[in-house]
Amino acid sequence: MPAARLHLVRHGEVHNPARVLYGRLPGYRLSADGRRMARQAAEYVKALERPVSVLISSPLQRTQESAEPFTELFGIEPVIDERVIEPTNVFEGKRMARALVNPWNWRHLRKPALPSWGEPYADVVGRMNKAMTEAWESVDAGDVVIVSHQLPIWITHLAVTGQPLRHDPRARRCTLSSVTSFEMVDGKWTETAYAEPASTAGAVDVGAV
Repeated sequence: MPAARLHLVRHGEVHNPARVLYGRLPGYRLSADGRRMARQAAEYVKALERPVSVLISSPLQRTQESAEPFTELFGIEPVIDERVIEPTNVFEGKRMARALVNPWNWRHLRKPALPSWGEPYADVVGRMNKAMTEAWESVDAGDVVIVSHQLPIWITHLAVTGQPLRHDPRARRCTLSSVTSFEMVDGKWTETAYAEPASTAGAVDVGAV
């Protein structure tokens, strides 16, 4: 028997006083509120009263820190998987409000369906699906938790539910420390639940790709 359920957990709030798009840049850690949010996400999964057999994290600092409460509550160490990392983006390190009014940057916006400013959505779907499927098949029972990022989680949701991958980033349903849950049925992923267990009032969430 493979796993029973798989949870994609987004990281908590990041310390980002400059409010730049941080992408894969190093050194972006959780804020104090972000650590609280990560704890609330782990407590939500714990309250489901389902055993967690595998914990996987993106290699970035903010996701590894968001995985720490799961280690504390479930007693398992995270496995780092590069395939669940944030996508690449040419606007890393920039404030988007400023970058988008610069005509030099408009060339990066020419193919929003791809998108032309970063890693193709189809590639993100492919690597996430491979990571999820391997994790699902790697255990005999119990749930899998993967701590990842907003775009990989949201693009997985769109693919699983049969929606177009092109989307407005402002309309993503994937808040800080949210939990999107899936099961594999007849070889296909099915989304089973979405939860926002963390209090995010006043949170700063402007750095996601």
